[in-house]
Amino acid sequence: MNKTLTALSVSSALALSGAVYAVDYSDDIHKNDYKWMQFNLMYAFEELPRSPDAHTGHDYLEMEFGGRSGIFDLYGYVDVFDLTEHDASDKNGRPKIFMKFAPRVSLDAVTGKDLSFGPVQELYFATLFNWGGGTEADFEPNNSYWGLGSDINVPWFGKVGLNFYGYYNITAKDWNGYQISTNWFKPFYTLENGSFVAYQGYIDYQFGADDTFKGSTQAQHGGVMFNGLYWHSDRYSVGYGFKLYNDVYLIEDTDTFESTGISHYVAITYKF
Repeated sequence: MNKTLTALSVSSALALSGAVYAVDYSDDIHKNDYKWMQFNLMYAFEELPRSPDAHTGHDYLEMEFGGRSGIFDLYGYVDVFDLTEHDASDKNGRPKIFMKFAPRVSLDAVTGKDLSFGPVQELYFATLFNWGGGTEADFEPNNSYWGLGSDINVPWFGKVGLNFYGYYNITAKDWNGYQISTNWFKPFYTLENGSFVAYQGYIDYQFGADDTFKGSTQAQHGGVMFNGLYWHSDRYSVGYGFKLYNDVYLIEDTDTFESTGISHYVAITYKF
């Protein structure tokens, strides 16, 4: 189960709870290597941003993956939307693919030095890429984030990922503010059979953007917070989560297009 917990902690770009230890690479840079993959069948209710008169939700399949190899720490997923091509889906007739790819490079491993201090266990050069399917190039995500990442220890939560980025829009070929991101995975109740319930989630918050970018008005700050309660076993998980939005993706909330509010998610997972 300890090995499962380690994989789970990164499997949602989250981190495993536990004691504070600096990561030691002095004898073998690959001694902490591991990899994992899982498939999540999900349904989203009133996901934002959205038109108020849009259909209420959509199903989708998510392939989630990650791991560690030497200097590289990796997390990512690929979403395939509207699997059933249902007329009542809010993704019907929309692009079907979205991908998030978030590699980080350990500065401790690259330099061979222990860069930990206080609650900070490890430092990274952190990147993040969001890509759409490409069928609606002017409107789909095509952006990147570049900055400094870390694993830190937080009371009760244990090890938590914390990254600070500059935001670069690849389509517009210009910088547009900053983002701070954090993620967590906290098992808090263990059943007699060894399965457990975890509180897992993340925050992505953009700030410092201009009120106009490439001729379009936008919010100067905004973000999203996901809060999930999931039951986990070695091979399966089942859970519910909700997202809280505020001018998400720097889209200003209006009466005709909502970017502030709440959405709900349910998921069942198989772990490879």
